[in-house]
Parts: sequence; C-alpha cells; structure tokens
Amino acid sequence: MRRRLLLGVGTPAVAPAAVLQDRAITVLITAGAYSLVRVFDELTESRLIENSLSRKVVHVLSGVLFMSSWPLFSNPTEARYFAAVVPFLNSIRLLTYGLRLYTDEALVKSVTREGKPEELLRGPLYYVLVLLFSVLVFWRESPIGIVSLSMMNGGDGFSDIVGRRYGSVKLPFNEKKSWSGSISMFISGFLLSATMMFYFSSLGYIHVIWEEALGKLALVALAATVVECIPVTEVVDDNISVPLATMMVAFLLFSSNAQ
Repeated sequence: MRRRLLLGVGTPAVAPAAVLQDRAITVLITAGAYSLVRVFDELTESRLIENSLSRKVVHVLSGVLFMSSWPLFSNPTEARYFAAVVPFLNSIRLLTYGLRLYTDEALVKSVTREGKPEELLRGPLYYVLVLLFSVLVFWRESPIGIVSLSMMNGGDGFSDIVGRRYGSVKLPFNEKKSWSGSISMFISGFLLSATMMFYFSSLGYIHVIWEEALGKLALVALAATVVECIPVTEVVDDNISVPLATMMVAFLLFSSNAQ
C-alpha cells in the first residue's frame, strides 16, 4: 500500500524484476531480428539464395519468431510496450535506409523486389508497422492479433513462395496471382493460425473452443485469401490489405477470448 501511495493513488507498481526481464528480452529479440536479416543479407549477397525467396523467408520467419517470443515477456500489461520496441526500431531502420540517410545495399537486396532503397518505405515498412499495431492493440491475450499476424506472415508469405514456383495456372481475374499460390495461402494461413492459437492457449493466454474455432479460422483464411487475390496491389499493399481484412473478419468472429 505504501508503495502504491508513493507512486500514485490506484497505480500498481511494476516489479523491478519484471522490468529487468522485459528489458533483457527486448535486447535479445532485437539482436535476433537484426541477426536474422543479416544472415539473409549475406546469403543473398553470396547468391546462395534468390532475392525473391530471401525476401519472403525473412517475411515469414521474422513475424513468426517475433510473435512466438511474446510469452517471454513478463505478465504486467506494460510488457507490451517493451515488445513494441522491436518493430519500432525496425521501422526507424527502414525509414533511415529508405530515405537514403544511410546506405545498406545488402539489406535492400534481401528485402525488396527490385533492389531500390525507396521500396523499404512500402511493403517492408507496412509490415513492421502492422507488427507494432498488433502488439500495442491486441497483444497476446487476443486471438484477433494472433490470427491476423499468422495470415500476414504464413499465408501471404507462402503464397508468394509457392506461386512463383508452381503458379503456371493464373487466376482468371488476376494474372499476377495463381491458383497454387492462393490455395497455399489458405492452407498455410489456416495451419499457422491454428498452431499459434494452440501455442498461446496452451500457455493460458487465450481460451479456445476448438469445435468453433477451426470453422472460424477457415472463414478468416478464406477472407484473407480473397483479399490477397483481388488485383489492387498497385493501390493497396498486401501487407496492409491482408492484415486489415483479417482483423475485421476475426473481430466479428472472435468477439471474446472465450472462443
């Protein structure tokens, strides 16, 4: 009580141990995120992996690993702000190189389509901003954020990887998309969403009624796949349209954690 009065009436104190834990985890994840990108920078620079494959592997792994790290943070709700530091720093980094304030050719080659620094200000920047938004708004207690990021990371990521290799049969209304890519987006997005929901539910952050949840996840995956198929990428980037559509549908279907 005395500590609470010193800090302000009704304001709970955050344990110093929790703060130290969150700081340490933030540093660890930031270093891991940087190392992941640098590894694929080197692989791309050495021509051991194609630029397009490198870009999408980073897209998938960075989001999945970041989301998987959330349980490492402490229990207080303030822990989300420490987790948010990771995408925030990445957004600053992308802005710095995208605006040509500094140069990092390896980074540009590994995460952009055409190897132009200004591309960092589009898809890659939108991607980390969605991560930042999801951490601050949904965090680990909401299936909405978990499903949305799963569809953006797994669904959209694998659709491009599979589509580029086996996408000879194009969609009749969008020649830039293929049946194999869209099918893989639905399947991979659904599976990753279910896996991440199981992961967070097993740790006690959300409660899942699987008899209902699987059908809802299929509807969310279908909605995300349809949005990704629509030929509007020149107007709205997939890293914006897919997670926003997923959030809207997931919000309607998963109105509470007890789903």
